[in-house]
Amino acid sequence: MNLLAGLSTAICLAAFLAICCWAWSSGRKNANRESALLPFALPDEAQEARPRHPTLQD
Repeated sequence: MNLLAGLSTAICLAAFLAICCWAWSSGRKNANRESALLPFALPDEAQEARPRHPTLQD
């Protein structure tokens, strides 16, 4: 049972390291830069006038 746990830990660690290497590879540089700018590419929300509360009048 300990051998199985050790092997699964080693496989998961290898998969994690492979994903990290892939994500930070130089070939992904442009895709990462584009993804980082996505939140700023959204159109601005229109400023809607809030309805005034009927009891709070000037």
